[in-house]
Amino acid sequence: MSTFRAFRVHLEDERIVARLEAITLDDLSPGDVVIRGAWSSINYKDALAATGKGRILRRYPLVGGVDIAGTVESSADPRFKPGDPVVVVGCGLSENHDGGFAEFARVPGDFVNPLPAGLDLRSAMVVGTAGFTAGLALHRMEQNDQRPALGPIAVTGATGGVGSVAIDIFSSRGYAVTALTHKPGAEAWLRGLGASDVQVLSTMKLGTRPLEKGLWGGAVDNLGGEVLGWLTRTTVPFGNIAAIGLAAGPELHTTVMPFILRGVSLLGINSVEAPRELRLAVWRRLGADLKPAHLDRIVTREVTLAELPACFDAYIAAQVTGRTLVRLPGAGH
Repeated sequence: MSTFRAFRVHLEDERIVARLEAITLDDLSPGDVVIRGAWSSINYKDALAATGKGRILRRYPLVGGVDIAGTVESSADPRFKPGDPVVVVGCGLSENHDGGFAEFARVPGDFVNPLPAGLDLRSAMVVGTAGFTAGLALHRMEQNDQRPALGPIAVTGATGGVGSVAIDIFSSRGYAVTALTHKPGAEAWLRGLGASDVQVLSTMKLGTRPLEKGLWGGAVDNLGGEVLGWLTRTTVPFGNIAAIGLAAGPELHTTVMPFILRGVSLLGINSVEAPRELRLAVWRRLGADLKPAHLDRIVTREVTLAELPACFDAYIAAQVTGRTLVRLPGAGH
C-alpha cells in the first residue's frame, strides 16, 4: 500500500482540528501487527476527542477511534498471521496510540484479541468498546457475587452504547433491568432490548439522606455525579455498582454508610487498562454466554469514513440512541 485514508485529530494553534486525510504506515504509531480495518464504531470518547470537548488525546496528531475489527495484514508477532480475524478495543487507542478510524491500523501484539467464537467482525464492533465495557462490568459484578435474587439492576445512560448492551446482556442472564433515561420517547426501544421497567430520571426524586430505601440489587452507571451518589444510597445490602462514565459530572457526593452498613461495593470499570487475560476472558464470554441477543436492534446506524466527520456533534448533544458502526474498506461491499 502507498497511502490510505484516516480520520486524524490535530492540535493547531491551540484548537482541535479533525479531518480525513491520506497517510502512510510510517505515519502510524509503532506496532508489530498491521490490521486491515473492516469495522469500527463511534463512542462518546471519540466525539469528545474529535470536537475538542474533552482532552482525550495525550499527543497529536493521532488517528481517532478507540476500537477496530479487521484481519491481520502482516505480523511480526508469532501469535498472529495474515488473514486472522482480530479485534482491538481500549489499550490507549486514540489516546496515546493511533486508533481505528482508518483503512489500516498498526498496534502492538498485546493489544490484539483473536475474534471470539460466536462473533463475526461486524458483530464484534456492534459490541465494540461500549459492549466490552458492559461485559466487563457484568463479569466484575458477578465475580463479587452479584446475582438476580438481589433485585433489579439499574442502568443509567440507558440509550447509549454501554447502556444498551448492558440492558441486553444483564436481562439475558436473568436479571430484571430498569433503564434510567432522560429520553422518554425511547421506552419501546429500551423494552425491546430487555428492560423490564423504564424510568425517566428527570421525574425522579433522588433524596438527600445518607441511606434511602433500597431499590436496586446493583447498577451500571454511565453518569457519575448526583446520580451515582443516589445509587450508593439506594442499592440493597451487598449489591454492586459498576462505575463506568461521568457524562453528568466527575464528582461523587456520598457517605461511608452505604459501604459499612449495607456492604455495597463500588467497582471501577476501566476497559482501557484491563489486563490482557481479563480482556480475553471477557471477549470469550461476549461470544458465548454474554453474546447480546439484540445485535441488530442495538445498532441504529452505519456510516462510512467519509460520513464520519459529521457524526460527532450529535453525541455531544446527547441526541444519539444505540450504537453507530463505521464501515471501513476492509468490510467489502
